[in-house]
Amino acid sequence: MTKPIIFLQKTFREEFIKKIQVIAPDYQIKTSLTEKDIPDVEISVGWAKKFEDQLLATQQLKWVQSISAGVDYLPLDKFSEQDIILSNGSGIHALSISEHIIGVLLGYYRGLNEAVKKQSRNEWAQESIHYDQLAGKNLLVVGTGHIGQQLSKSIRSLGVSVYGINTTGHPADGFVETYSIKNMAKIVPEMDIVVGILPGTHETYHIFNSDIFEKMKKSAVFVNVGRGDTVHTKELVTALEEKYFSFAALDVFEEEPLPKDSPLWRFDNILITPHISGMTIDFQNKFMKILLENLKSYVANKKLSINQIELNRGY
Repeated sequence: MTKPIIFLQKTFREEFIKKIQVIAPDYQIKTSLTEKDIPDVEISVGWAKKFEDQLLATQQLKWVQSISAGVDYLPLDKFSEQDIILSNGSGIHALSISEHIIGVLLGYYRGLNEAVKKQSRNEWAQESIHYDQLAGKNLLVVGTGHIGQQLSKSIRSLGVSVYGINTTGHPADGFVETYSIKNMAKIVPEMDIVVGILPGTHETYHIFNSDIFEKMKKSAVFVNVGRGDTVHTKELVTALEEKYFSFAALDVFEEEPLPKDSPLWRFDNILITPHISGMTIDFQNKFMKILLENLKSYVANKKLSINQIELNRGY
């Protein structure tokens, strides 16, 4: 009888391949697939889009471990129909994304963004540099999961008061207060900084729109490191034109790469980064802690111990 396959869509170091094999000795480990292999794939680490239809057609796939935190690019409805369990890489990128957010905020408040532009033109323009203080600001984290909690922990040491938005308004570690997502428009006017860290779901699609932007302080900052489609791009462009708030730092977009003709490129009051906030040092070690823990549980009882996704919610 052919052993079932664990398919690794990403190349991992040999030390990790050996650990996987020790935990799951009754499985084959494959880093590439042939047509002959597909009917035996039971576990997919990562997702190979080119094999999607074939993998789902076999009815043998039982578990997908996403390498990313976001899973909106996966066929969740089909996973649900076939009782395929799904887990993600949530938590791996928390520190990196938190540092990115703090970095872009300091770049704006301390005038570093302007200084870099003026340096490229050999300009010494001390008097015209915008500056402010991060300490004392109220920051609203929209999405109080692993990343939001790490951001709160990190930025509070700089004197920032951190508030949170989540689905129900349930309490979360490190926040002065949390509110339900349906009340976000009521809270936004009190905030100096609004940070989006939301997954892409039906409920979060275009949740950052004119209704939110128009209620922000004129001096406020908007940051998005969640999913690009949580922001209504056309209404964001209007908000920037009308100066509903003072500055935006965007790392994710509805269309990536951001098209060269996107109107977002033309604004001075925006920082565009190419989806780099989640780039993480020693990623494989961090990811393997999740995969190996889940693999032990799956081999023992066909269940997962951490990061399992509720397919009907998308997170």
